[in-house]
Order: sequence, then C-alpha cells, then structure tokens
Amino acid sequence: MSGKPYFCKVNSTKDYKLILSILTVAIVWGTTYLAIRIAVETIPPWFVTGIRQSLAAILVLGILLYQKKLKWIGRKNFINQIILSSLMLIVANGFTTIAEKHITSSLTSVLTATSPIMVFLGAVFLKLEKFKVKSVFGLLLGFSGILLIFWNGLQDLLNPDYRFGIFILFIGIFGWASGTLYTKKISVNTDNILLNLFYQFAFAGIVQLIFAFVFTENYNFENWSFHSFLWVIYLGIFGSVIAFNAFLYALKKVNPSQISMLNYVNTIIAVILGWLVLSEEITLKFILATILIIAGVFIMNYKPGMLRGKG
Repeated sequence: MSGKPYFCKVNSTKDYKLILSILTVAIVWGTTYLAIRIAVETIPPWFVTGIRQSLAAILVLGILLYQKKLKWIGRKNFINQIILSSLMLIVANGFTTIAEKHITSSLTSVLTATSPIMVFLGAVFLKLEKFKVKSVFGLLLGFSGILLIFWNGLQDLLNPDYRFGIFILFIGIFGWASGTLYTKKISVNTDNILLNLFYQFAFAGIVQLIFAFVFTENYNFENWSFHSFLWVIYLGIFGSVIAFNAFLYALKKVNPSQISMLNYVNTIIAVILGWLVLSEEITLKFILATILIIAGVFIMNYKPGMLRGKG
C-alpha cells in the first residue's frame, strides 16, 4: 500500500485511461436510472431489460470470439454464473426496471443506494461480519434517510401503483444484496470475468425475453417509440458493456473500496438528471434524506486507508 493519496497518484502518473475509466463508471452508471425511466415509457419493462442483456451478451460474445477466448467454463462455475445472473440481473436489474414504470428515477436511485445496508445485515446474519459502533451509526443514518423520504409521503403509499413500485424495487434490492453475499461465499475466478459475464448476460437475456412474452399483456411493437428504443440500446452498450469494462480496468489500478465510492456519485448524478431532464420533484427534505443515506452507507463501508492507492 503506497503512502500517496489516491487522487494524487492518478494525477502524478497521468494515467488518463484510468481517469477516463473512473469518469465513465461514475457518469454512465449514474445515467442508467434516467435511461430506464425513458425506456419504459413506451416499452414494457421485461422487454427493456431482456433486450439490454441480450445485446450485452452479443457484444461480449463478439469480443470473446475476436480474442479467441470463448470456451466452456465448467459445470461448477456455470452453475455459479447462473445463480449470480438470476439474482443480480434477472431479479435485481429486472425488478428495478419494472419499478421505474411506477416510481421516479430519483426515488429509485436513492432507495437503491441503501443496498449496502441490506448486504451488511445479511453478512451479519450469515456471520460474515460483526456489528461495530460505526456500523450501528451508519445503519441509523441510513434508516433515518429512508424514514424521511416516506414521513410526509405516507399518503402516496395508498396509491396502489406507487406502492407496487416500492415493493418491486425492494425485491430488486434484495436480489442485488443476495448476489453480493453469494459472491462472498464462493471463490470467483477474476481472470475470467469477461467470459463469466457472457454466460450471465446470455442466460438473463433469454429468461427475461421469455418473461416478456409470457407476462406482458400488451406488447404491441407499434407503440414502441424510437426514442425509448435508443435508450435501451444505450443501456446495453454503455450501461452493461462499456461501463463494466471501465469498472474492471479501474479495479486493476485502485482498491475496490475506492471504486465503491462511485456509488455515491451515481446516486447524485441520477437525482440531478431526474430533476433536469424529467422534471422530477426534488424537495429539500428529499435532498436531506439522500445525504443521510449516502453518509450512512459511507460510514458503514469506510475502512482505514481506503482513500489511498494501490502500491
């Protein structure tokens, strides 16, 4: 571990590719909430996420074929990838996409930012982590933010559409947290990430498209707008493939805990874009709730030396 602060290290070495990668992850993943919200305006949610994952699978397949790295990953690893795909893509990404049909992109991004809280509680339950003073303080801040969001908006929960969106979103958050915990329990081959991603994207794309045709009552393709479809393509190319590859490159250069801090930037970008582009209402109370949630998650995740670069 070097003694230089992380940002100083980036500037001193002039690793412009690293800087570009970090900016890509922060900005692109911050825009995905906006993209989903626009996409589901005219395209049924399961089609949005199914096409997104299928497009990502095709792009990754092309890269693997070009690099001549496409191969069978073995039965055990295949099962692991299917489980991860089911939890993090089919459930987490799929249900989040459905939720944005019913609630705003800003609210979705802020509530999704609470996923590390669910991960922590699950890790404590599975005895992977222990409660600490900072963990309790972080939990209190995070839950305070959630309560602040709904405190004066309890009447909104009387709206079945809004209530359904919140319920579906928390299923999605649970799926992401479960997938994160599962990765802690298994040994993942980090040298084969792109190949693993192909199997995850392909499986999720197939399953979600099946869900789309089975569970969508009216999928009249004539009602799909070109504008919405462009955002689906954006999600597949930029949200899934480009941003994730940028994430993997940055992960080789800096510590995972540093990269995790980009989640806070993603939330802020998503809230600002929802306000600017979609005219979503952002109140002072909502901003305070966002700050409480981000602060709570940061305190829970903070570790000494997390702001320093790799040696």
